[in-house]
This record gives sequence, C-alpha cells and structure tokens, in this order.
Amino acid sequence: MATEKPLVLLVDDDEDFLFQQRLQLQDAGFEVITAQGRGEAEKILADKRPDVAVVDVMMENPDAGFVLCHHIRKNIPAMPVILVTAVNSETGMDFDMASEENRDWIKADVLLSKPIRFEQLRGEIDRLLAVKK
Repeated sequence: MATEKPLVLLVDDDEDFLFQQRLQLQDAGFEVITAQGRGEAEKILADKRPDVAVVDVMMENPDAGFVLCHHIRKNIPAMPVILVTAVNSETGMDFDMASEENRDWIKADVLLSKPIRFEQLRGEIDRLLAVKK
C-alpha cells in the first residue's frame, strides 16, 4: 500500500525560489503546490489542505505574507506555517520570533531568513510534520 506524500504549499512571488524549492522538495518525497502571491494561495486553500505552508513575507504587498499567515491561522489553525523573508538582509530591519509579542502577531511557527539552505527548510518541515502527528 502506497503512503500519501505530505503536501507542501509554497507561496512566493520569486519564480526562481518556487522552482528551486519545488524541485528539491519533490526530490525529497513531498508533493508540492505553488502560488505566486497571497490571493492565489487563498484560492488554493479554499480547496486543498496542505500539510505545511512555506510563505514569503513580501509579495504583492509588503505585508502579504503576514496577512496570509493570519488567514491560515483563522481558517486552518492546525496547519504549520514557515515564514521566509529577505527583509532582514535587504533592509537591515531585524525581526524574529524570539519574543512572545512577535510570535503573537507573526502567526507563523518558524521564521527563516533568505537565502535559506534546502537542508534548513527540509529540517523545519520534517520537525513541524512530526509535531503535527
């Protein structure tokens, strides 16, 4: 009997990031669906229930990733969310999930700064899926 592959939703307006991560995740045994922005991701989430979402912060609007995280938490509270961003390296602004205040408004389980290594992303996905079971 075949086991179902975990479904990962990748949301980013960077086509290269989507392509690269999709290929690596598929090679690692995941099923992957991609969206190039918050609106497209919300349409996907109306029909599908991914096991985990990987969401960029800045897409069609500077806060699109945060808004999508709030949408996911409101509608699918058990879905783990990994927020990825280049904000720290590109702007020098520093935010993280170390404080409870930041965790309350960010609404993600993990925050990763771009560029991210695939092993780092894969490790966080595996960890979150193990916790979810």
